Amino acid sequence: MTTARKAPGAAISFFALSLVWGSSFLFMKLGLEGLSPGQVALTRILLGALTLVAIMLATRRKWPRERRLWLHMIVVSATLCAIPFTLFAWAETSVPSTVASIVNATTPIMTLLLTPLIMPADRLSGTQRLGLVIGILGVVVLVGPWRLWSTGDTVSLPGVLACLGATACYGFGGLYMRRFLAGASSDSITIAAMQLSVASVLMLLAAPVIAGGAIALSAPVVLSMLALGILGSGIAYIWFTTIIRAWGAARASTVTYLTPVVGVAFGALFLGEGVHWNEPLGGAIVVLGIVASQGVLERLRARRGGVADRV
Repeated sequence: MTTARKAPGAAISFFALSLVWGSSFLFMKLGLEGLSPGQVALTRILLGALTLVAIMLATRRKWPRERRLWLHMIVVSATLCAIPFTLFAWAETSVPSTVASIVNATTPIMTLLLTPLIMPADRLSGTQRLGLVIGILGVVVLVGPWRLWSTGDTVSLPGVLACLGATACYGFGGLYMRRFLAGASSDSITIAAMQLSVASVLMLLAAPVIAGGAIALSAPVVLSMLALGILGSGIAYIWFTTIIRAWGAARASTVTYLTPVVGVAFGALFLGEGVHWNEPLGGAIVVLGIVASQGVLERLRARRGGVADRV
């Protein structure tokens, strides 16, 4: 009965999360109409932190006091928030939001690539190595090196590399959390609040260098930043926690498959951005690599073999 009651809520959270995270690339592009990339990153982090701190106060959660946990959180906050948010915002000054959303799907591939470095005890299996090779091929197709020399193209190599740098940060940060914070007793909301709070401090310290420039506020800019900060960097963490608790981490991670679809659809619909043939193809190959690395193809093959044996 409890699982049945949780399922509809988890399904709603899943689609809400895919919409919010997929639309974040649209919101960044709109925010850049009145703010610099550093200002976009700083604003979304501050709004996300304020949202989660308010939730901490409303639910009377206690802040951890372990010094070790807070020191590790500096690395986590830098690699999962401050650096990638800034890189994505800067990248969208030279690449369409559709491309940024598709490149974001390379996060699991980056995680696999960095696993031997951060988690040396976790050796990649044969299926994971196959998935990594497929994923890297997908990245090459997605970037489209042949387009870099074409005139009038809307995609720049520095912009795409910045997006890949952001997903590499996500992969590193996720693995770092797994290695050093797996035993933390705090729940996901508390960890998220710590993460955004520390990231706010880091961004405020860096603001004089990276968040300069004129500010031109308009309704689209303000509303986009509110959505990006409160929803995408705040409430989204609660939704993701709901999904993990109801469905498990593996199934929850499949939200990665939907966010590029939402990002491409919103970029084309609201910004009139064109989609080059290699972008969805490269994204599809990346997703295939992710699926292969998780052993899904082998399980399907084994299941079909079992059905054939029974027949």
